[in-house]
Amino acid sequence: MQIDSFKLNKHLLRGRVVATFVLLVFLALPASVFAEEQESIVALRQMGKAFTSIAENASPAVVAITAERTATRRYSAPREWPFGDPFENDPFEFFRRRSPRQRSPQQRGPAVAQGSGFLVSADGYIFTNNHLVGGAEKVEVELGDGRKFDAKIIGADEDTDVAVVKIDAKELPYLEFADSDAIEVGEWVLAIGNPLTFSHTVTAGIVSATGRSSLGLATLENFIQTDAAINFGNSGGPLINLDGKVVGMNSAIVGASGNIGIGFAIPINMAKHAYDQFLEGGTVEYGFLGVMPETMSPDDAPIFDLEEGTRGVEITEVTPDSPADKGGVKYNDVILELNGEPVESADTFRNRVARHKPGSTVELLVWRDGKRKTLTVKLGKRPSRAELDGALPEDTVEELGFAVRTLTDELAQRYGYENQTGVIVSEVVPGSQAARAGIVLRALIKEVNLRQVKNTKEFNEAIKKAKKRGRARLLVKRGHYPMVSITLRLSQE
Repeated sequence: MQIDSFKLNKHLLRGRVVATFVLLVFLALPASVFAEEQESIVALRQMGKAFTSIAENASPAVVAITAERTATRRYSAPREWPFGDPFENDPFEFFRRRSPRQRSPQQRGPAVAQGSGFLVSADGYIFTNNHLVGGAEKVEVELGDGRKFDAKIIGADEDTDVAVVKIDAKELPYLEFADSDAIEVGEWVLAIGNPLTFSHTVTAGIVSATGRSSLGLATLENFIQTDAAINFGNSGGPLINLDGKVVGMNSAIVGASGNIGIGFAIPINMAKHAYDQFLEGGTVEYGFLGVMPETMSPDDAPIFDLEEGTRGVEITEVTPDSPADKGGVKYNDVILELNGEPVESADTFRNRVARHKPGSTVELLVWRDGKRKTLTVKLGKRPSRAELDGALPEDTVEELGFAVRTLTDELAQRYGYENQTGVIVSEVVPGSQAARAGIVLRALIKEVNLRQVKNTKEFNEAIKKAKKRGRARLLVKRGHYPMVSITLRLSQE
């Protein structure tokens, strides 16, 4: 086959022209593109060095904590919000699952929990979580240099999940506090702790969100959300900003099998509030108003004759003889401001009230009947979580054979109970009358003795009344199965 030399030369010439053009473009790039790449690499190296410096300075103040207590183990539902009860969890449990049948229904003995903490003073005060050391009979702290100390619990607060322990030592490294109210979404943060017993693990990420609440982790919630990797054992460890100061205390993660990039930390300002009171008197007291606030949707503002887009909280209930009742707060009031600052959500309003000491006064700007009205209210002392929930005594829980929690919107969606109300079974004692009668984990209890129950408080009140009859007839929904009635015997009062 003959080749047309003219066409061949034409193609060769075209190829040379294209190659020459590409070469010229390539030669023209280095001054800008490669310079930018080098600048990016330098910036990344500088960030890496910053992380290294922060970790080196902060790690000596981070400690490992082991807590022991004697516990009765009950068969609990898998906890979607670890770290749940760390005394019930093997630190490596999500690598080697144990069958619930392997657990003794009434096993008593030493239960051990492991987690983290961090020194906040040179003389041995340490921050950690209540869910780690609260109720513990022995707490041991191991420092970064390997020394071990028995620690004394100075205070543990269930409402915020904050605890403080102290060791007898001097001239210790410690971390300083940042202002967690000033933290912004997108800031870089580092988490340091002992996940899965791997000592002084450092991870980095950003602040994903602030003011997270309604998670069911504590009574007073205002969590910092971060994507810095947090796992079992990080509980109580610090969340640190680029200045090397603590902005939060790592407390929980979403996901029963470990880190999925959604972790939560208690803002350090909230933890410090508890710490200051622990040092003063050993207990934490919070301001209490005595209302049931609900965030007002901006779209609902016109219903109250407010301008569309106005933010505030609706008062759906006022507790009789409470500080709010005595101060003139009424049902259907809309609170617009607290001490001159705008109120935007029920959770932030509740937290801001709690920050005040009992006996102090607050000024509320309320909207009522188309008019603004200023009220001055003297706050009371916030009841304990158990008092607010109307918690049943432990012996009654043992007698029933199960425990419950309020069905939240998030739980309802997760377990298929949308548009229903009641309490969901969170624990069942193996071999108990409840277990024998068919009460199972995640069952929904809607009624007690023909009385509808919408939350744990109403359930507990109904059970107390049922004890007078010696029987509790429960209306139970188990997943997608039809509702059934189950009757349990109770000791009569």
